[in-house]
Amino acid sequence: MNATWESDEPAAPLKLGPSGWLRVILRGLPLALLVFGGLLVLLLVRIVERPLFGLRRPMTPYITQFVCRNAFRILGIPFSSSGELMKAQGAVVANHSSWLDIFALNARKRVYFVSKSEVANWPGIGWLARATGTVFIDRDPRQAKEQTRMFQDRLHAGHKLLFFPEGTSTDGLRVLPFKPTLFAAFFADELRADMHIQPVTVIYHAPEGEEARFYGWWGDMDFGPHLLKTLGARRQGRVELIYHPPVRVAHYAGRKQLAADMEKTVRAGLEPVLSAPEKP
Repeated sequence: MNATWESDEPAAPLKLGPSGWLRVILRGLPLALLVFGGLLVLLLVRIVERPLFGLRRPMTPYITQFVCRNAFRILGIPFSSSGELMKAQGAVVANHSSWLDIFALNARKRVYFVSKSEVANWPGIGWLARATGTVFIDRDPRQAKEQTRMFQDRLHAGHKLLFFPEGTSTDGLRVLPFKPTLFAAFFADELRADMHIQPVTVIYHAPEGEEARFYGWWGDMDFGPHLLKTLGARRQGRVELIYHPPVRVAHYAGRKQLAADMEKTVRAGLEPVLSAPEKP
């Protein structure tokens, strides 16, 4: 999807004083070393892993998970989760608010993101995505059978696929309608009987004294300033994941019903936080 969500109120401009820039350096250098060092280790392990195990990847997902967990430690952002992780074959769907979602969802569970095919060609990000096993899809209906086969191969290899059904990111204060087209492949005869979906709510609690959408990254916002703002924050907030009970695709009449139910569940996890009174 090319359309992105935009807020009626523009994001606050980046403001960092000398101490903020010092925090950027003290957090940014270790974070870069962790991410790119982890990527190098992953690529080296993958040289051995790929010819021996193919799609199964029994080792490299642990490297990704190690990097993501420790990224939050370096940033100073507490991370918590609740609910049971799905053990059955299937996919995970979540709301999308920030580039931090990738770290948060990988930190708790070894997953493989499903992304639009254009991301594979993005400088830097595309390389990282390919290295970590991201599944790239083309939204062309003519590719439906090929994508179903791709999902089937990944699921049979034990992968848990992760989708953002909103099709875009927001400020973290809402859940947009889930797009039914992204659930269509799960109803293919080859997948429907054994396929499960686990909805996950990703919640960002802003640092004390900051606006509630502090960690939100949406629309045409540049990555660089948002990263600097996060690195330079004097106080950090926290990230919370709620893993809701998984459901069987076979129990639903079609993709629209499934998408609506997953949307309702994910939104219900976010609503108590939004309705809570602000701290003085």
